[in-house]
Amino acid sequence: MHVWRSLGEVPADLGRTVVVIGNFDGVHLGHQHVIARAREIADPAGLQLVAVTFDPHPMAVLRPDHAPLTLTDVAARCELLADAGVDDVLVIPFSREIAAWSPGDFISRVIVDGLHAQAVVVGANFRFGNRASGDVTTLSAAGWDAGFTVEGIALDGGPQVWSSTYVRTCLLAGDVDGAAEALGRPFAVTGEVIKGDQRGRELGFPTANVPTHGIAAPADGVYAGWLRRLDVPGSERLPAAISVGTNPTFDGERERRVEAYVLDRTDLELYGAQVEISFVARLRGMVAFEGIESLIQTMNGDVVRTRDILGVPAPS
Repeated sequence: MHVWRSLGEVPADLGRTVVVIGNFDGVHLGHQHVIARAREIADPAGLQLVAVTFDPHPMAVLRPDHAPLTLTDVAARCELLADAGVDDVLVIPFSREIAAWSPGDFISRVIVDGLHAQAVVVGANFRFGNRASGDVTTLSAAGWDAGFTVEGIALDGGPQVWSSTYVRTCLLAGDVDGAAEALGRPFAVTGEVIKGDQRGRELGFPTANVPTHGIAAPADGVYAGWLRRLDVPGSERLPAAISVGTNPTFDGERERRVEAYVLDRTDLELYGAQVEISFVARLRGMVAFEGIESLIQTMNGDVVRTRDILGVPAPS
C-alpha cells in the first residue's frame, strides 16, 4: 500500500480509481461498509481503491477548543484502512487554506485531477468544501460532467448509528464492549512506552506506560486486554491487566496514562517500544487505596479476573 502525504506525491500516471473520502477516525463498521461497497465496484473493473483522509482532524484547525480526541493516529488509521480493503491512502494535510476550497475546488483538485476517479463512494452524510457547503448531491452533479459516478451509503448500526462520536461516547463511559461492537474489533491505544515512576515494578507489577495526551482512551479504571509490540514483526499478543488514569493512591501524579501489566512477565524491557494496548473488558473503576497492602491485594484480584476473561491459565 502507498501512503501519499500530499497531492503532490500522487503519481502523475495513476490510472482511473475508485475513491472513498472521510476522516475515517477509528475505521469503524460504518467506514468499513463504505469501503466494502467501493471494493465491489473496484474489483470487477480492475481499479485501485484509494482512501482520502485528513491530518490533522479538520476541527483541530477550524475550532481547536472543540476538536475531538482522536481514536487513531494517522499511521494506525492507514493500517486499518488497508485491513478494510483499501489499496492506497491520500492523507491531505488539512489547513485553513484547504478549508477555504469550494466544493468545486475540492472535486477538481482531488477527485478529478489528482485521483482520476471513475467512482466515488461516501457516507450519506458526507459534507465537504468551504463551510461544509458540498454534499452527496453536489458530488453527484459534478460527476455527471466530470465522468465519475457517486454512491452515498446510508448510515448503519443500531439502534445507535455507528460513528466515531459514538465510539468516543462509549469510551467516556468505560463501555469498551460498546466501542468494540461499533469498531468490529477491540478498541486499542497505540504509542511509545515511556519510563514512569516504576512504582508498579516495586509492587511486583511492572507496567508499560503510554501517555494519552491528545488521544481517546477508556474512562479511568482497570481493564482486561492485550499488549502487542508493533516495532517487532510477528510479535504475539500478550495478556495484560490495564490501568487507565492518574494513580490516585499516590500524591502528585496528574498525567493520565494507559499502564499495561503483562501477566506473569517481569522480564520485558519495553521502554521506547511502539506498542498496541487493546481493551477487552472493564474490571472496575479507579480507587484511591488507604495503604499499599490493600492496593496489592486488589491488583492480585484484578489479575485473577483478567485470566478468567482472557482464558489465560495461571502458571504451574
